[in-house]
Amino acid sequence: MKKTVALSISSVLALSLILSACGSSKDSTTDTNASTASNEPAKKEVSFSIGYATGDPATKQAMADAVAAFTKANPNIKINDLSEGGSMAYLDWLKTKEAVGEFPDLVEMRDTQLFAEAGKIAEAPQAWLDLLADAPTFNDKHYTAPIVGTFPQGIIYSKKAYENAGVTAEPKTYDEFLAIQEKLKASGITPLTFGGKDIFHWGFWINKFFMDDMFADDPNWNSKRTKGEVSFTDAAPLQAMTDFTDLFTKGYIEKGWASTADNQTASMLVTGKAAQLFSGPWMFAQITQADPSFDYGWYPVPDRKGRIVVNGANSLQGWAISTAANQDADKQAAITEFVKFFFSKEQYTKFLQAVNGIPTTKETITYEASPQMARVLEVMNDPNTIKTLMINSFWGEDQMPTQWRNWFYKLAQEWLTKGSFSSDYMKKADAEWDANVKANAAAK
Repeated sequence: MKKTVALSISSVLALSLILSACGSSKDSTTDTNASTASNEPAKKEVSFSIGYATGDPATKQAMADAVAAFTKANPNIKINDLSEGGSMAYLDWLKTKEAVGEFPDLVEMRDTQLFAEAGKIAEAPQAWLDLLADAPTFNDKHYTAPIVGTFPQGIIYSKKAYENAGVTAEPKTYDEFLAIQEKLKASGITPLTFGGKDIFHWGFWINKFFMDDMFADDPNWNSKRTKGEVSFTDAAPLQAMTDFTDLFTKGYIEKGWASTADNQTASMLVTGKAAQLFSGPWMFAQITQADPSFDYGWYPVPDRKGRIVVNGANSLQGWAISTAANQDADKQAAITEFVKFFFSKEQYTKFLQAVNGIPTTKETITYEASPQMARVLEVMNDPNTIKTLMINSFWGEDQMPTQWRNWFYKLAQEWLTKGSFSSDYMKKADAEWDANVKANAAAK
């Protein structure tokens, strides 16, 4: 028996995602671009480079599989995959590649405004945009083809650990969430694992509290900070970072967070070394791969007002073509063929299922979803869910100075290592923001 559930994400993506609750599907790779006629002339050989973030193993593998499937179907097109692992922030990696003359021809772009203003990426070809339900613009221009819809973060938890601690329901308020942490701690298990070795992982919890206390109520907070109208020493940002700090100082976060990599957190969870992980649905595949029998759930953490605030608004992130590659007709054509292949129904379905992704195409995508992913989509469909963005994902006047993000993440590590937090650190955050704004203005 099969049951199909249709879920609308219109407020986020203006499209539908249909989920099959049970049963299975079997995909096969179709060489969509291969010649069907033996007498066709040989296609011109073309090569281009590609770069994408590799912090999540499931997404990294899904990207590599897409590249492999495309080159098998298009033997005349060679793709040089420049993507690398490691703990270096993706933005820093891209800057390094640009500095040594190896900026990818096709690039997963996250700091779109930065590279668009620097002239490093070109407007997205119309053939890309024709595939998409909604591609956001910067200065009335399209630069990216969103790879997936914006992912929300939430608590991935061990049902066994919750049962052992006497936790019987998801929290309805932030105080109830803290009460759960106390119960877990009292049961003898570390409540939360945290991939503090990887700089990007810091953005999950820090932004959870920034979104709760700042952006849910004021999406223009960043531009006001740039104008000097608000400060990190204001009550809302101070509350945000106080709550963040309490997770560590009250013993809810594992003590070895500084040496734990993001890709180790799934293992920490399934082996019972920690009861929970705060992350997104891309982790579901890692958890299942680590232990197919592991029983777990997912839920969003409510804020202090009892609201559900998630990272879920549309963003500028996605595939982008470099300015240099766009000026090469052969490269542009080959890259466009790859993008069309990537978003083709068969290939895109495989990718989405591998990463538990939310589609961005005009064409409806159907794939088998886990109960945890169904819960994610339930939250995203709830009209009461407040969807906003992380501090670094806004653009235009609301863009954060790009240098500030990782600097602040390191500042947070500093005060946690010292075991204290005060408004003095937030004064430093203001000063660094202003200095970065000034430096960026002078560089234009």
